[in-house]
Amino acid sequence: MSSQVRLRLLPSARCLFDEPIHVKVAGLGSGQVVTMRARATDQHGVVFRSAAIYRADDSGELDLRRDAALCGTYEGVEPMGLLWSMRATVPFKYFHWSKALNPHVVRFSVHDGVDVEEEERGGALAEATNERVLMGEGLAREVVNLGKFTAVLFTPPGEGPFPGVLDLSPFASEKRASLLANKGFVVLSMPVFSDKPTNVKYLELDNFQDALRFLQQHPKVGSDGVGVIGRCKGGDIALSLASFVPGVRAVVWINGCSANIGPPLHYRGREILSALTTDPTKVIPTLDGANIIKYCVGDPDSEENWASRVPVEKATADFLFLASEDGLNFDCPAYMESMAVRLRRAGKDNVETVCYARAGHQLEPPYGPHCYSGVHSFLRRPVLWGGDPRAHTGAEVLAWKKVEDFFRSRLSCAHTRSKAKL
Repeated sequence: MSSQVRLRLLPSARCLFDEPIHVKVAGLGSGQVVTMRARATDQHGVVFRSAAIYRADDSGELDLRRDAALCGTYEGVEPMGLLWSMRATVPFKYFHWSKALNPHVVRFSVHDGVDVEEEERGGALAEATNERVLMGEGLAREVVNLGKFTAVLFTPPGEGPFPGVLDLSPFASEKRASLLANKGFVVLSMPVFSDKPTNVKYLELDNFQDALRFLQQHPKVGSDGVGVIGRCKGGDIALSLASFVPGVRAVVWINGCSANIGPPLHYRGREILSALTTDPTKVIPTLDGANIIKYCVGDPDSEENWASRVPVEKATADFLFLASEDGLNFDCPAYMESMAVRLRRAGKDNVETVCYARAGHQLEPPYGPHCYSGVHSFLRRPVLWGGDPRAHTGAEVLAWKKVEDFFRSRLSCAHTRSKAKL
């Protein structure tokens, strides 16, 4: 490395996962052309990397908040482009980082000349390591046994009371829950599936009700009701909790279905929602070996699927529906509008809807690598998730702030302002 070139990550090389980082380079030659790189490895050992070409200013400096990338995995002024444009080195790999105890480590480097297609051939002019942390200082993590399920509880520092949120993911993941807890919420992270989906004959809403009760009775949780957040399959379970189980105050539904997708849903020993119909013959194969599955899902509003449609009009909770225009898993904008119409016909104005243009299905907390395609956990085949990477990342930033503001306004506790920080 050159002793003259300095790569800085501001305000600190260590930050929360959902916080932006300011990348600056100094000590280059006037107008020098360099390749900026980022590289990371997910928890499954898959390598993700990005690269972009920049030209230093007359003073030999680069500022990614000011200067435009000339070409590479992204172009233009994109301060966080090196993060969201990282791509897996093997096809159809989703970025897995679900364990909150371990920081996501990204290595930034700057190299002389132009070389975006290949891994760096020579040594770097300068390097810096960014630790992107899921748990801020003072945040507590506890594994909770809920019978058939194991959940993970995150509590912020301080006595509280705090708003309580149940976070539902199709499979075990602590990322969204821990990041939300950093903002001053008690969050219980719970998977929808405790086994392989192919082994599950039906799901029991009672298990998720038990999780709600656990949160409601927690000494640090306020008494104003709890919230539920879910994306994809977690979304329709969140809707079902609000529709059948009392005590849900607020629901965030992200790119889910308006009906029960997958196995039938049972509650108190009987089936309450049948499985939404699907037609595998409508799967569309693509030239790169992935599949578009959006059109094989049945219409929840058709008569044949009424028994699978979640009766959201019965719920008393407030709803925030977030849908992506270019998602290729479900027709989420249509589901969202249909549910909003049903709620309003029932005389309820307890719903807010947002549709993000050119965003894809995998709408998550911001600044992780954009996932355009991956192996579907249910179908075990590569599918397209969709979305333009730049637009999708912008949607994630907006959606994440929207989630925080929604829960804070609906689940406000008079004495809670404590947040976990680095």
